Amino acid sequence: MRAPLALVAVLAATPAFAGTFEVQPVSTTEWKAVYGRIEARDLAAARARIGGTVVEMLVTEGDPVVQGQKIAVIRDDKLAFQVAAVDAQLAALTAQLERAQAELTRGQALIDKGVVTAQRLDQLRTDVEVARNQITAAEAQKSVIVQQEAEGTVLAPLDGRVLTTPVTRNGVVMAGEAVATVGGGGFYLRLAVPERHAAGLEQGAEIRVTTEKGEMSGRLAKIYPQIENGRVVADVDATGLDTAFVDARVLVELPVGKRAVLLVPASAVSNRFGIDFIRVDTSQGPVERAVVTGGQVERDGVLMVEVVTGLTAGEQVVVP
Repeated sequence: MRAPLALVAVLAATPAFAGTFEVQPVSTTEWKAVYGRIEARDLAAARARIGGTVVEMLVTEGDPVVQGQKIAVIRDDKLAFQVAAVDAQLAALTAQLERAQAELTRGQALIDKGVVTAQRLDQLRTDVEVARNQITAAEAQKSVIVQQEAEGTVLAPLDGRVLTTPVTRNGVVMAGEAVATVGGGGFYLRLAVPERHAAGLEQGAEIRVTTEKGEMSGRLAKIYPQIENGRVVADVDATGLDTAFVDARVLVELPVGKRAVLLVPASAVSNRFGIDFIRVDTSQGPVERAVVTGGQVERDGVLMVEVVTGLTAGEQVVVP
């Protein structure tokens, strides 16, 4: 008498007995998936040191810059008028000095003849010194104005890439206003982890980063002590990050603790009709049992599967 076709299919799918595996709780790492942002390590604003009109804007978003590079020029027309006023003042003071020196020379020639008194001669010397000091003060004032004009050149504060340029050419800016924002010093990932996982975070822990180029590893470089809006802020160092877009979001998996799980070899699990089965060796012989499985991990070169329900610790699983 022939066996039914369904029974033949079940017997064919049942693996041959090869050994048993004792199920015991195993400590495994609990991973938490969060999104991190690619940020520049150093973020500096190139600020205007004087107020005026932006007459030149030499960079735009995305341009690379080096420290000290000219990125914009600001001009204040009032400074040119102030320089002209000081130049006129210097011309007048120079004429006064020449006249005072001439008077002093004449007084020195006449003092021997008794025409000019010593008191008058001292006054003439004082007039010459006053004129010289006034010229020195005017020159110093001019140097200040010239320096202010030179400070109209906005320089890049560091090596990096221009992220934002909030002003445009012919725009008016005030002293201290940001002309451009430059990001540099390398890039890293910044995470915001829910505070319930704060106790499980360890500085220096290895993490997994998933990008369009594939999966890469990273290191939890710094954990900030202040919790903001119910989240712990942490920085991750990872090599090979795509830095074409700053503040881009990247999927990150980080360890947040340990938990005990039941693991069995993946070869011991069979699937039929969408249900996972495991053969358990009992006192009455091998019994097939339906289980609910979780994720897969590799331990000592063997692919293991987590069993969520259907098994208890100490049971013997038949491994084909």
